[in-house]
Amino acid sequence: MTSSPLGDYLRSRRAQLTPEALGLPVYGRRRVVGLRREEVAMLTGVSVDYYVRLEQGREVSPSPQVLDSLGEVLRLDHDGRQHLYRLAGLSPRPEPPVPVEEADASLLELMLSWRDSPAIVLGRAFDVLAANPLGEALFGGFPFSRNLTRATFLDPGARTFYPDWHLVAENTVAGLRLADGLTPGDPAIRGVVDELRVKSPDFVTMWDQHDARGKRLTSKRFLHPEVGHMELRVHVFDVRGAPGQELVVYHATPGSPAAEALSLLGTIAATRAVG
Repeated sequence: MTSSPLGDYLRSRRAQLTPEALGLPVYGRRRVVGLRREEVAMLTGVSVDYYVRLEQGREVSPSPQVLDSLGEVLRLDHDGRQHLYRLAGLSPRPEPPVPVEEADASLLELMLSWRDSPAIVLGRAFDVLAANPLGEALFGGFPFSRNLTRATFLDPGARTFYPDWHLVAENTVAGLRLADGLTPGDPAIRGVVDELRVKSPDFVTMWDQHDARGKRLTSKRFLHPEVGHMELRVHVFDVRGAPGQELVVYHATPGSPAAEALSLLGTIAATRAVG
């Protein structure tokens, strides 16, 4: 059976929906996980043969109307629909990515002024391009790798550092999948994906789910080896002057235990820097 990225995505989304969720009657024993192809075709308003050809990669130019209908039937959110369009080749082809990513100097200056909030700049493959001193301290200087995707799946300490590791890992993979759709063939992304497909079964499982979405976590829990538990709010901003880059800022509620832990962490980092 042939396939395509579009077909793989449709198949994975179909497997995650139940007929009950869409109000469809269920008769007897079902041999498939999720919806049947016939059910998706009926709800989308296309023939079963046409939908089968979409999943098998034999139909490569669905109309925007068909994609809109598929997005609704498969309950795709905004990021998922955008990803569907890109897989179908209906979005403008992005400019070739620059070989080396760098954080803007004025952005670095701004980050340095945030003494109470860890901040990092991420590249397309989630390489840490820059961090303010508290950002470096939060992640311990990134001892395993300055690529957060690699560190999440390959660093033995990641599952302790992130108490909600599975949730963090799923969101990381979904963000990487979205970036891969935005810049298909990007060597930095493909290098990370190819490495982790060999070294991490957990990554393979999550990657093959084809989730594609931007960062959704509004808070994240950490178990830092020097200051203990912290729950920090997460703010993510696209860097306008560098498409694909993100500014991530972590913030603690003033007066909270997390704020006290961050203050202690800053003091430790400053003392270490002086020493």
